[in-house]
Amino acid sequence: MKAIQFGAGNIGRGFIGALLSKAGYNVVFADVNKEIIDKINVDKKYTIHVMDVECEEIVVENISGVISINNEILEEIKEAEIITTAVGLVVLPRIAPTIARGIKLRKEAGIKTPLNIIACENAIKASSQLKAEVEKYLDEGEIVYLEEFVGFPDCSVDRIVPPVKSENILDVVVEKFHEWNVEEKAFKGTIPEIEGMNLADNLMAYIERKLFTLNTGHAITAYIGNLKGYNTIDESIADEKIYNIVKKAMTESGMGLVEKHKFDKEVHLKYIDKIIGRFKNPYLKDDVSRVGREPLRKLSENDRLIKPLMTARGFNLNVDNLLLGIGAALHYKNGEEPQSTKLQELIDEKGIKDAVAEIANINDNDLLERIEKAYTDILEV
Repeated sequence: MKAIQFGAGNIGRGFIGALLSKAGYNVVFADVNKEIIDKINVDKKYTIHVMDVECEEIVVENISGVISINNEILEEIKEAEIITTAVGLVVLPRIAPTIARGIKLRKEAGIKTPLNIIACENAIKASSQLKAEVEKYLDEGEIVYLEEFVGFPDCSVDRIVPPVKSENILDVVVEKFHEWNVEEKAFKGTIPEIEGMNLADNLMAYIERKLFTLNTGHAITAYIGNLKGYNTIDESIADEKIYNIVKKAMTESGMGLVEKHKFDKEVHLKYIDKIIGRFKNPYLKDDVSRVGREPLRKLSENDRLIKPLMTARGFNLNVDNLLLGIGAALHYKNGEEPQSTKLQELIDEKGIKDAVAEIANINDNDLLERIEKAYTDILEV
């Protein structure tokens, strides 16, 4: 059995690639990083260091690597049963032409065994987005082939994998918790048995539960922590004032989920407690700069700050702490991060209200005024 993991970074190696290897697949990591790919092909294994209350080491084997922009990846796609990605949402359009060429070759070779492609990104319906990009490079007959033999199940993924340097560039540090929910009905052919892959029939509820809880709380912790001069998530959440805002913001977003998806309120509140407990893990040393990067994306209308706000507000729920989190995000300054620079340029040029209106697609003046106030109020925390 062969699986291809596009993206041989920390998440690709520390989460999805490891689950595929454990399930018995020969995992081919595809990446543009020659140093990483060469090391994979020399060592044929790496170690995952699980750093939590209980620590352990997991050796991942049965792996190889290819440069994702070289032609050899096409032969791997021809033979694969499953393709996963962990490249970042903005990179999906860049790998789409390669995946499309591989699908063309499968059709030309008369291959009728199913191929399932799962984009494991921090985004809503990333696999569907990847499918739309792939179809741009296929003709009508090839799209007919794709619809019959190639599945694009959407998923939600949840594991904190910080960029920790080790002596071996392949080794990865992760938390013990992980969750991978995949849309059951979208698979083509027999669904693969992969320990750690949960099949979901109401995937959007899982996607939004993760987005509105882990991603929302993580981002707000990072942005307020950055404002207060902290370097890591565990340092930030240890600050009682930050903890209180984050916990209340996660509860506000959570009540929106309870209303929208009819979650059990008490069960969801316990889930919030579990998630915020993960932020306290002292072993991960997760940088606020990593969690806070790409603020323009994180302030967009369908992402972790604005969507929970609009959902909760749509049910006439309190959103005061979500607003404070958004206010903190608007202060994010990191000279090494292009989106941070662009964000501050927009604010300098247009002011808070007009900048937010453009970034988040908000045209409600009352809400824009509340965000502007939160931008000032967060400085007093």
